[in-house]
Amino acid sequence: MDLSYEQGIAARRIILPLDFATLTQALVTLITMRKLVSEVKIGLEAITGGFASTLAEVANELGLYVGWDGKWDDISETVKRAAEALVKKGTAKWCNVHASAGAASVEAAVKACHALNSTKIYVYGVTVLTGIEPDECRSIFGDDPGPKVLQFAHTLLDKDADGIICSPKELKLLGQHQELNKLIKTTPGVRSVWASTNDQKRVTTPAEAIEDGADYLVIGRPINKPPESIGSPENAVESITLEMAGAIRKRMDAGTWKEGL
Repeated sequence: MDLSYEQGIAARRIILPLDFATLTQALVTLITMRKLVSEVKIGLEAITGGFASTLAEVANELGLYVGWDGKWDDISETVKRAAEALVKKGTAKWCNVHASAGAASVEAAVKACHALNSTKIYVYGVTVLTGIEPDECRSIFGDDPGPKVLQFAHTLLDKDADGIICSPKELKLLGQHQELNKLIKTTPGVRSVWASTNDQKRVTTPAEAIEDGADYLVIGRPINKPPESIGSPENAVESITLEMAGAIRKRMDAGTWKEGL
């Protein structure tokens, strides 16, 4: 697959979830996709299934970065111990903690993952899940997604977290606060016009997400299982990176694109 310069950059900003019920399924996808993306996400299915560590090791051997999508949501001491265990494994580029777990838990994860005697693991804060609509957000958090994500973002910034995970719908709001540009912005809930939204609620296209300030896009099913009209996973990546490329060029020209992440 021949990609333009901007498409090549775009491919390196796609995080591919390896959300499968078995190690075999995940490995097949990992091996098939290893030349199309440079970063994968290992989440609760693999962690609960007991094969996440093996999958992370294989991904590293193939030259891929790994995000540990454990979504820690517990008291600070428990989060600290989970983070320390992950640091010892040495396979993850980043991990995440629910910002709603509180400032102390975010701080515990950051201190463990930024320890001086180990390789730094980036800590991202999960805010309002992309499958949660405004009514449900108000029921859970007592406010709409925008204000709540903004509140979580400032907590993450205050506790020296490296990034934020949010819906692309909140990116413009975050971009209005210059101090939050320090945070790496990772967005699930990204769907091309040709892709089904599945269980995602607050979605935008890849180009819109990049233009609005996203640094990384988590895209799974549109790549792993593209519609027949698109073709193979390789065709899906080519289509998505083409969408992203124009937005990346705009941000480069405007001086807002973050290099070297």
